[in-house]
Amino acid sequence: MGDFSQNSVVANLHDFSLKSTNEIESELLLFSKERKLELILPCLFSELKGTALPNIVKEISKTKYLNHIIIGLDKADEKDVNFAFSFFSKLKLPFSILWNDGPNLKKLDKELQNKGLAPKEMGKGRNVWYCIGMAIARGEARSIALHDCDIKTYDRRLLAKLFYPVVNPLFNFEFCKGYYPRITNNKMNGRVARLLVYPILIAMERTIGRSEYLDFMKSFKYPLAGEFSFRRNLLPELKIPTDWGIEIGILSEMQRNQASNRICQVDLAETYDHKHQDVSFNNDSAGLSRMSIDIIKTLIRKLATQGFTFNIETFRTLKATYYRTALDMIDIYRSDSIMNGISFDSDKEEKTVEMFALNIMKAGESFFENPMETPFIPTWSRVNSAIPDFLKRFKKTVEKENSKLVKF
Repeated sequence: MGDFSQNSVVANLHDFSLKSTNEIESELLLFSKERKLELILPCLFSELKGTALPNIVKEISKTKYLNHIIIGLDKADEKDVNFAFSFFSKLKLPFSILWNDGPNLKKLDKELQNKGLAPKEMGKGRNVWYCIGMAIARGEARSIALHDCDIKTYDRRLLAKLFYPVVNPLFNFEFCKGYYPRITNNKMNGRVARLLVYPILIAMERTIGRSEYLDFMKSFKYPLAGEFSFRRNLLPELKIPTDWGIEIGILSEMQRNQASNRICQVDLAETYDHKHQDVSFNNDSAGLSRMSIDIIKTLIRKLATQGFTFNIETFRTLKATYYRTALDMIDIYRSDSIMNGISFDSDKEEKTVEMFALNIMKAGESFFENPMETPFIPTWSRVNSAIPDFLKRFKKTVEKENSKLVKF
């Protein structure tokens, strides 16, 4: 049972378990008659052979309110993409596969590169950006949702609740962010959110002062959740980060461009688990170590655009303040774990915090060394302005490519 909590910054929509999944879906089906819904699924081909995505497809196939599904497929060869077509046919719903490594989409990507408009890094940000481009090119959906493909505890109720706030015509929400508890298998997960994001937001406020942006970011129960839903009008101007700071980056864009009363967060699940990244203590270009650097840089850039000044002394103070704040939080997490009978490894938690503290300085060094770095992929509005027929050709290419795919 939820606690009715509201933080006065963004609306918090609880799940009191009083409305069944079938009831929510029936309403969505009714709304979808006038407001079409599309789902974006960014995935790696390897996830098709895992345990999470097959269940996700099975659950989605039970829904009736979706108009179309856009699947961004990374790291797949020609044989893989044919297998993928057969695999996703189990959805029993119309879908399009964006074969991001295929020759046709690579050719279009090269065209954008020549104009300085293409994503500069491979990864989730690039995948999501192209999927959003396809949704814009199709021009049919009024509401679009996006979620990861590694959710081990996926249930179709999650998808229904994710869509509902931006589809119900009685609501004014244009953006919705999901949240959920991160306790699975007698373990407290969500390490980057618990040990980095929450304490560094507090440390930033103590170091540089209070700001509307920090208040906004602190209001989210799980800012790193990969589940979003949007109304279509937000997509053309949406800036997608190129690195692993995509979730924080999208929230930052919402804070910049939308009134807070048009933004909400929704309780998606009682339990949630997904594929866990390695911490990578000795490699800051992989795992949670790289993710932490990208997240810190995203936060720093956002505050810099609002007029806050950073120098080496700022980062040293921020590091020290973060470290003390994070250690205090570890004490709280330990107490919470003991009270609830959850196993807790204090040594590993503190080692992770020590790594994050070091990465604050690394993020600061990167910020100083690359002041001209462009952290976002260009918006689709800019692409459309530079190459007016690109989206039309992009859509035609994807549709033609999909028409040639065959089932195994």
